[in-house]
Amino acid sequence: MPDIHFHDVYANFQDGSFKGIPNKKSGRNATIRLMQAQMTSTRLFNENYFAFIAALDDAVARGVKLIALPGDFSDDGQPVHMRGLKKVLDEYAAKYGLQFFAAPGNHDPNRPFERAGGKDDYMGFADSGRAGAPQAIYSRGAKDCNNYSGDWTRSASGIYCTEEVKELGYKGIVEALDQHGFMPKANYKYFETPYSTYKYANYTLDQAKAQAVWNKREYEICAQGAGGTYKKDGYTQCHAVPDTSYLVEPVDGVWLVGIDANVYVPTGDGANDFNGSGDAGYNKMLTHKPHVIAWLKDVVARGKAQGKQVIAFSHFPMSEFFNGASDDIVALLGAGKMQMVRRPAEDTTKALADTGLQVHVGGHMHFNDTAIRKYDDGHGLVNIQAPSMAAYVPAYKILTLKDSEHIDVQTVRMDNVPRFDELFEHYQDEHSYFTDFPGKIPSNGELWSKSILDAKTYGDFSTRYMSELVRLRLLKDDWRCEMRELVKSPLYGADLLVLSQLKTQVTLKQLANTGNHGLFSNAFFSCLSDAGGDGSASAQYAKDYAAAETKARALANAAGLRLEDFNQWKALDLAGDFVRLANAGDLAFTDIPVERAKQYKVIAEALEGTNATLKFNGDQVRNDNEVGALFQARFKPLMAILLKLARGAPTQHFVIDLKNNTLTDMTTAPQPF
Repeated sequence: MPDIHFHDVYANFQDGSFKGIPNKKSGRNATIRLMQAQMTSTRLFNENYFAFIAALDDAVARGVKLIALPGDFSDDGQPVHMRGLKKVLDEYAAKYGLQFFAAPGNHDPNRPFERAGGKDDYMGFADSGRAGAPQAIYSRGAKDCNNYSGDWTRSASGIYCTEEVKELGYKGIVEALDQHGFMPKANYKYFETPYSTYKYANYTLDQAKAQAVWNKREYEICAQGAGGTYKKDGYTQCHAVPDTSYLVEPVDGVWLVGIDANVYVPTGDGANDFNGSGDAGYNKMLTHKPHVIAWLKDVVARGKAQGKQVIAFSHFPMSEFFNGASDDIVALLGAGKMQMVRRPAEDTTKALADTGLQVHVGGHMHFNDTAIRKYDDGHGLVNIQAPSMAAYVPAYKILTLKDSEHIDVQTVRMDNVPRFDELFEHYQDEHSYFTDFPGKIPSNGELWSKSILDAKTYGDFSTRYMSELVRLRLLKDDWRCEMRELVKSPLYGADLLVLSQLKTQVTLKQLANTGNHGLFSNAFFSCLSDAGGDGSASAQYAKDYAAAETKARALANAAGLRLEDFNQWKALDLAGDFVRLANAGDLAFTDIPVERAKQYKVIAEALEGTNATLKFNGDQVRNDNEVGALFQARFKPLMAILLKLARGAPTQHFVIDLKNNTLTDMTTAPQPF
């Protein structure tokens, strides 16, 4: 269960600072973030609280006893929320005998050591007493929270200043969860860290505890690479930082390896001068924490020699996560888009497979994905990207160790979550507040759609959330201007199929000048570079478009469809489904109508026969490109990528054959793509 991003929605600020807002359903005070913050973030902050509880209840009902938490179990490691998480884990451990095994993510901690923190988008009351307004809460040293005495204060600007929201470093986070994987316990069969000196044969709990203390679990890291025995001449800004990696044998024969894959690269000589670890991952593990990789190789070898089944988990992916479409995405959208900076290089994946590790479960991406690599030297690695319950599609993974050579992997969707709408009354207030005061809308200034409050289930809620995230953020962040504005134009599916067949000499400049560009918005034309071209082309364009429509109708008929069938969805729906498939893989099939999937394939196949190229001014598409060329050049690769995303390795239910490094799909549902 990675990426819980636990935020206690009924938290107790022990210093008495922030009281929250009264909730009618629970009778308690809610300490939540704005819906606007959720709809513009790649993670939810509030409803995932209820999803996590429901997932634990579901796991208990299935008889699960061991639960790994591969990072971002918190959302910045604030004391007020870490207490809430600890309370939940402690209660389920005591009541149901669950054992939790946490590995840190880039949000726990944000930096190796404690630092000031806070957010400006909690929900509170306006000065007039009206509910639903933003409330800033920060710790000492952040924003206006300076030079005050006592445990807390409220600044002149209305900010609550409290240490309850500071960002704990490793020390505080591990102290909170020391009984949930980070430290040895009496019921563990075995426990070690990369820094332990004892052997399996002479293991004792007292020795394990003595060697698990902080001053024995630090390593040196420098700006240029690894320190310690790996340090090279000229390395600078070197620091000693903690590492929480561990090996635990919770039951006979099973070795779980919790890898601390956070790499905080130093940026200066100050006590907390580090980059965040969010974009580092295993690429930086090889250069800055190679001792942990060497330890992993040794663990795998020892485990196999002793007949143990070795399963590793960490926060970061060990392989590419877009079904081999990553290079295509970079070529179409540009480097760094769609979180591509977080992709492990293929050489990195090969180096990790060379440790002998065969199965790894990762998080971080909030993606549902399975990737398998097989190499000529016999090594093979299966990277299971477990989805987040704080994102789309909310789910968790169950690994059942069938025998020494087979692992059954199932994905459990959390579509039905009790109490998921418990906080909706507050969002009603928020929407009303921002409707009356639009100038106060945070983020990009566009307000979330109130229709999300019509959600009937948590699964429905997460689907609507993804649509809003695409509209409010992801199209802006990841898509090229002309592509983004094209899908936001009043284009339907039938228009896209027609554009795939459009052959015309009419340019975009000419079309814009005629005023007869109903399919394209003014915002679309503003994305283009003015490269000349003039005059009216209405008659010629109408003739060419009619010819393309005839071809499109024939293509639809050949597929057993009518062109009018494609008008059941808009271009913006295509953009949403593209992101859904990228994030959730085959879990997204439930939310994409079968007929629409068939129509996507028709459009993709129609575009395969085109060979349009574009003219540019720098990175900007020129206006003297022919009308059909822009759509064909941009959406031919987009549709090819969409099909790759839909046709990856199975994720819902499959069996890993460790002897042959193969996967067997156990799902029986028809595949729409």
